[in-house]
Amino acid sequence: MTDLTLTPGIATVLFTVACLAGYRYRRVWKAEGPRSQLWLSGLVAAGTLLILGFVPLSSG
Repeated sequence: MTDLTLTPGIATVLFTVACLAGYRYRRVWKAEGPRSQLWLSGLVAAGTLLILGFVPLSSG
């Protein structure tokens, strides 16, 4: 079985992507933009946060 862990650098990049996708989601939602952009940015934000929540960080 493969030991799947995130390095702190990758976790930081994923967190930044989640924040930017969430910000984009909110901007499109408030502007009543296209639903496809809502789905895309929402899925990216949710997916990255799920990865951060369930994949452990490496300790060193």
